[in-house]
Amino acid sequence: MKRYDNFKSVLKNLKAIYLYHEPYGIVEVTGMVGLYRICFEQAWKVMKEILEINGYAEGAVGSPKTILKTAFKAGMIDDEELWLDALVSRNHVAHAYNEAIALEIVSQTKDQYYDMFVRLEQIIEKEWL
Repeated sequence: MKRYDNFKSVLKNLKAIYLYHEPYGIVEVTGMVGLYRICFEQAWKVMKEILEINGYAEGAVGSPKTILKTAFKAGMIDDEELWLDALVSRNHVAHAYNEAIALEIVSQTKDQYYDMFVRLEQIIEKEWL
């Protein structure tokens, strides 16, 4: 599945965020925020595709929030609130020129979101493919 392969590739790239430590340069912060955004986009889109393949009507037309809620109900993700927080962070990427917002996204990615994406990969591998 091409979309899933894309998600796995960007997740592998996202792991590089652990190579960087504060104080970050602007290019590092911008790059890490960008990797987070791409990974989140690929994650919700692969969920959407898998849900649609498995007969979930929401998968055909759902917004990211609808897809996350449906994925939680279907057992594809195990922490709905964390994923919804990640969606808020994704929405804040447009404001990443604000250093505080950008640093918060980087911090959350290192502390929670990277592991969240890894859990998604594991669940998809084990239960959905």
